[in-house]
Amino acid sequence: MKWLALLAAAAVVALGGAQGDSDGEGELWAVLVAGSNSWFNYRHQADVCHAYQILHAHGVPDDHIIVMMSDDIAHNKMNPTPGVVINRPDGPNVYEGVPKDYTGDDVTPENFLKVLSGDAAGLQGVGSGKVLKSGPNDRVFINLVDHGAPGIFGFPRTFLMVKNFTNAIVQMHRQKRYKEMLIYLESCESGSMFLNLPDDIKMYALSAANATQSSYACYMDQKLGTFLGDVFSIKWMEDTDREDVTKETLKKQFEIVHKETTTSDVLQWGELSLDKHTVSTFVGSGSADLGDYGPFPTESDPCLKSAVPSPDVPLAILEDHVAQSDGLLGADFWKRQLAELQQNRTFVTDTMRKIAQLVTGDEDLADMMMSDVHAIADDACHEESVLAFHYLCFNLGTNPYALRVVQTMVNLCEHGYSAREFTGAARAVCTHPSRQRNQLSLLIPFLRLFRS
Repeated sequence: MKWLALLAAAAVVALGGAQGDSDGEGELWAVLVAGSNSWFNYRHQADVCHAYQILHAHGVPDDHIIVMMSDDIAHNKMNPTPGVVINRPDGPNVYEGVPKDYTGDDVTPENFLKVLSGDAAGLQGVGSGKVLKSGPNDRVFINLVDHGAPGIFGFPRTFLMVKNFTNAIVQMHRQKRYKEMLIYLESCESGSMFLNLPDDIKMYALSAANATQSSYACYMDQKLGTFLGDVFSIKWMEDTDREDVTKETLKKQFEIVHKETTTSDVLQWGELSLDKHTVSTFVGSGSADLGDYGPFPTESDPCLKSAVPSPDVPLAILEDHVAQSDGLLGADFWKRQLAELQQNRTFVTDTMRKIAQLVTGDEDLADMMMSDVHAIADDACHEESVLAFHYLCFNLGTNPYALRVVQTMVNLCEHGYSAREFTGAARAVCTHPSRQRNQLSLLIPFLRLFRS
């Protein structure tokens, strides 16, 4: 297989160390995280597996690459080709050789932060136990892919708060645990994760969207019944596959990805002067032939043609089943599943509206809180309100649509309402059964049909 040949060649390159392209000193390290699980979220693990193949093929050895993913896709009962994960229709198997450092219940924000801090003792007996062992001469690449919301990056059952993410990166800089760092973050409202990061800590980042936009999924595969990638991730990785990474700069890659990602506003963050480095500075300079796929004219781009906002992926999948129904199960069944999903989404929105009305005591003010878009300034109020909503109303890790109403909490905080007021209102309103707190449990009948 093509990927096997590439990996063998990469192993030879890796013997000389994982080196950047600019000064010949230091090593490359990478942390790759897919923060979701389930077949509906196939694309997140596919993105991360593809990122691994890029790093490995360019000479970064496996002991310098740490991968966190649920690992419930490759051998899922719904996968017609066990052990195969693809990142575009009819594409290569990107699952081959991927390290399984932290999988299943080990994919948590707490473990992610321990990996960044080099807390090997804290991860003893957990997964592979691998942590970043980078030092002052090393470069670090972090790739995060999942659902998000203002100030939140999702994990399978919980989430990473922006404060903890910011503190971890700043602490790494203070402890001289890297020379330079590159972060590519794929999620809705991903820009909100960088708003408070200093711009003088030798960190350069790209976000899939700004602080208020959704990111987009793409490459809907009707045979697999799910989306295979995310637009921003696809664009930076397919560009990396095509280009000579020892010549293309990060600035050039940003310009290409910004232009080709027409679905959201890809933004730069941090110390922008680092964009003069070549891409190989962070993904390795070993020789690799990863294929020449694209670029495409916007009007015929196969990724963009199937792109939908990330929160609408379950709807799009069910709508596709309605359109493709051949009578075996019947379009009426899929229509009922679609209607139930839409009702559940409406229930989440209505629940937040009731909370906002109880907090403000005014319907018009509540509507304003539901529609305004403010940046996070009151971190403490934001964090406490989010945690209250997560534990009292909807699990933000297992009910991704509930992330769509996090902005209302931000707005309430920025208008002077306290987290204590929000928590009291949430406790009064959120009396619904636990099953309704978890969107994935509501889709179990639908998932079982794929398995049969």
